Amino acid sequence: MSTPSPHGAGPSSVLGPVIWCLAAAALFGASTPASKGLLDNAIGPLTLAGLLYLGAGLATLPFALSGGAAARRRDHRNLALLGGAVLFGGVLGPVALLVGLRTAPSASVSLWLNLETTATALLAWAFFKENMGARAWVANGLVVLAGLLLAAPQGFAFAPAAGLVVLACVCWGLDNNLTAVIDGFTPAQMTVAKGLVAGAVNLGLGIALEGMPPASSLLAAALAVGALSYGASIVLYIRGAQALGATRSQMLFATAPFLGVAVAWLGLGEPILWVQGAAAALMALALGLLLTDHHAHEHRHEPVTHTHAHRHDDGHHGHSHPDLPAEAWHTHEHAHEVLVHSHPHVPDLHHRHVH
Repeated sequence: MSTPSPHGAGPSSVLGPVIWCLAAAALFGASTPASKGLLDNAIGPLTLAGLLYLGAGLATLPFALSGGAAARRRDHRNLALLGGAVLFGGVLGPVALLVGLRTAPSASVSLWLNLETTATALLAWAFFKENMGARAWVANGLVVLAGLLLAAPQGFAFAPAAGLVVLACVCWGLDNNLTAVIDGFTPAQMTVAKGLVAGAVNLGLGIALEGMPPASSLLAAALAVGALSYGASIVLYIRGAQALGATRSQMLFATAPFLGVAVAWLGLGEPILWVQGAAAALMALALGLLLTDHHAHEHRHEPVTHTHAHRHDDGHHGHSHPDLPAEAWHTHEHAHEVLVHSHPHVPDLHHRHVH
């Protein structure tokens, strides 16, 4: 039986994930100039990548342990997805970024990170059944145009570094799509897995190839940057991606490079270019198009049991909890029955049907 749903992806249920993705972008954007400062103080890229992700894993470990009972469905599919996210997002991506960052200005690297949006969108469209309307395609194109405009004054002087940043963006694009469809772990548990496993691997390689880390004050600084820019940022991004889908969450996360440029201006004294204002305007237009993109039709939900952050006023989660407001976000394992309805929606965990 077909039933209408006025909730779906309405403003109240989308606002929280939008804020999470923007907060994740702010924290991650600051990591590029902060990492540049650490690299300039003789921490090697492998060692720094390991310390950043170890900081992320250690900072989120208490949250992962407290939410352990909420995620009991750890089947082979979810473990494989998590393993891929750890490999591409935690091991390969950060190393490629930091090797490129060592030989290029942090503002330029921040701007090239816009290509992560393109990689995420193309992978989502090609392999993960995400639908993108005309506005989403135009918005994605504007983000790329903004990145090219901002990088244009540099020419080809930093081509090797740019290639490494592009490689990092492809790795993170795959990571974004994998984490968006994992439903057997909480965001904190996924962050701990990435942080501790990837951090240990890269730190071990760093010590073997680059020597022992330098002064303890730099180690503490690297762990702190990792805790905020990778730990808190990853948790916030995963929660947003599960609610919005990989492409839309990544479009919001694409504001991170601009925040990184701002930190480079203020903290590192890098020059301000007029093209940055023009690119910011393009980015604002892209985000406006993204957030006003609507996709609605009748669709069918099959029975499923999974774990993810959700609320009870979205038209999909009818189970109840005593003394818990319908608009409160929370995470636990829950079951869905067959449901057929029509409403505006995004390609989140519940809407990965074929069009």
